[in-house]
Amino acid sequence: MRLQTAIHAVFPPECLCCGARVQTDYAICAACWGDTPHIDGAACDKCGIPLPGIEEDNPIRCDTCLSLARPWDRGRAVFAYGGTARRLVLGLKHGDRAEIARAAGPWLTARAAPMLTPQTLAVPIPLHRWRLLKRRFNQSALLAHALGHAAGVKVAPQALIRPRATRSQDGLTRQARFENLHGAIAPHPRHGATLKGRDVLLIDDVMTSGATFAAATGACLKAGAKNVCVIALARVAKDD
Repeated sequence: MRLQTAIHAVFPPECLCCGARVQTDYAICAACWGDTPHIDGAACDKCGIPLPGIEEDNPIRCDTCLSLARPWDRGRAVFAYGGTARRLVLGLKHGDRAEIARAAGPWLTARAAPMLTPQTLAVPIPLHRWRLLKRRFNQSALLAHALGHAAGVKVAPQALIRPRATRSQDGLTRQARFENLHGAIAPHPRHGATLKGRDVLLIDDVMTSGATFAAATGACLKAGAKNVCVIALARVAKDD
């Protein structure tokens, strides 16, 4: 008997959301998967927000991205922030559920596929050292490593730093979010050089206004990145 089979005989795999039995590790049952708001149709090519209609070859942009300059090239998200997707994000971010990041690797890879190149470098959004100490891990770094493993791309977890602490973005207006993140992310003094000449894919758990991605993109371009794309596990539909 294989070791994995023996382990499953004693500890059967459970759904990441509800605990129901599933066939494989790091899986979601059919009921929870059906309650997960996937973004698999038309979506904004810049911020990944779902749009009416079906996915087309020609890139389209939402009203916000037509009026708000985005410093990155392209953007995608796996889920809309709601239902099971919200529970997954909160479990990963605040519930020490690292297994959710492992499950998300293939989901992120599938959604990021149009943006991946042989020169892609996966870079997580950094945490300030005090928040990292409090949380004990960076959920975006876990997602980046999972994507890197699934997609076969190099991961640079230390390429960016957060040199100053910022207040939580929760409850802030869009303008306040951008002001809060201004200058808050920078290339790492020693490891930032890995970004030079690379196609960078920034990874975060949630995208709301895009302020965090904008600050991180600016840092990547400052370090000499060739171009920058972004992907989030979930996209909040309303960011006003």
